[in-house]
Amino acid sequence: MDTSITGREDEIQILERLLESPRPELLAVYGRRRVGKTFLIKTYYKPNIVFSCSGQHLGKTAEQLLNFAERLNEFFPRRKAAYVPGTWQEAFRQLEECINGIKHQKKKVVFFDELPWLDGHKSGFLSSFSYFWNMYAERRDDLIVVICGSAASWIIEKVINNKGGLHNRITQRIRLLPFTLHETELYLRRRNIHLDRYQLLQLYMVMGGIPHYLNAVERGKSATQNIDKACFSKDGVLANEFNNLYAALFNSPEKHVQLIKALAQKNKGLTRGELLKTGKLLTGGAITTILNELTESGFVEKVYPFENLEKNALYRLTDEFSLFYFKCMHGARAAGKAGWAGISNSKAYASWCGYAFENICFAHTLQIKKALQIAGVLSSQHSWYKAGADNEGGAQIDLLIDRTDNCINLCEMKFSTAPFTIDKKYAAALRERIMIFRRYTNVRKTLLLTFITTYGLVDNEYKQQLADGEIAMDALFAR
Repeated sequence: MDTSITGREDEIQILERLLESPRPELLAVYGRRRVGKTFLIKTYYKPNIVFSCSGQHLGKTAEQLLNFAERLNEFFPRRKAAYVPGTWQEAFRQLEECINGIKHQKKKVVFFDELPWLDGHKSGFLSSFSYFWNMYAERRDDLIVVICGSAASWIIEKVINNKGGLHNRITQRIRLLPFTLHETELYLRRRNIHLDRYQLLQLYMVMGGIPHYLNAVERGKSATQNIDKACFSKDGVLANEFNNLYAALFNSPEKHVQLIKALAQKNKGLTRGELLKTGKLLTGGAITTILNELTESGFVEKVYPFENLEKNALYRLTDEFSLFYFKCMHGARAAGKAGWAGISNSKAYASWCGYAFENICFAHTLQIKKALQIAGVLSSQHSWYKAGADNEGGAQIDLLIDRTDNCINLCEMKFSTAPFTIDKKYAAALRERIMIFRRYTNVRKTLLLTFITTYGLVDNEYKQQLADGEIAMDALFAR
């Protein structure tokens, strides 16, 4: 295994298996922008790559074909210089000739990065690529063709679920997710950056497990210093990232950004119906497509309610940086709160901390289950919400774990700088919430109130009475 790759154990097993496969392989890799797709493929398959090219954002077909010819000349310098093909069909014919000239017998990897950008309007790329696979690559047992893209919805719709020449041709897919907290800690330690876990948690709440963002973290600086420089300095790596993030993925990102902004305002998430009411740009058909694109690209998560009713399914903004941008960066300079020091004393900061920590818990439910010693128990995660009425208050449970061993964990997630205290008022609210949940769901399972916090709970009478379990942040850093 290449030691420069952090984590990614499952993905590496797949890549290794494909190298040992006795048949041709067509691998589709997709995931959020900056998550490390290109690095993983180019690093692990470096000894085997015989050709690679990448799409040019907003590039015209002629520009893409020129880039393709230049890459052919770079990878096959001893061959007569390739002329610039006029069509993609010609381009793939040239590639076939080049591959035919390779003498060694080991697996050969052909890598197409940012495939959606290569398939411009009326370019003919996708049909030519499908012909290349069906009539050439699929007949060679020594080939692995890797296609990669950040526009995950495009990869799924146009390639994986293709109804034409690529129908059922994908032999393996990898959806590359951001680093977990464990992988983030490991990645930074390999760069000799040794921050305590509270500071790592702060970094993760801003940057998520995105390697490109984490690469901006500097040794010898605190989380606060790193966030301030990356997000609020003039030349910070993330200072203008949001403006580029969605524009690079979607042709008309205005509606996507509108949905992201709406979701950033509601910690509990929003249903499809509620999202339709947030702006004039959205219609019923369009919102379904956009939500699917945002979900597949890793920005939004669909959380089903405890009752499993589709109409009540909540969409939550789970992309850490997008949430941070709207909660803390967007409009900060105009409000005179430029810099992390000004932001961290605002109400927006407190609101962001709570939501961001909840998102981390959602992303680490496997670690939570391990800490609760229920990893081997079949279970599902849900949210639950009951609107208030005239004679009764509402209730909301952001995360509950419904288990087949006749128990339900009702999870309370609290971010704080010290052990969290359950006081008399909060204890009363918890009791009422449990009572309302029991009344309106009619569940007969045992309800276990579980606290997930940064530093645990203060040991007092209310903890003794109410807390059936508690998990501190260290458990979230487990593998």
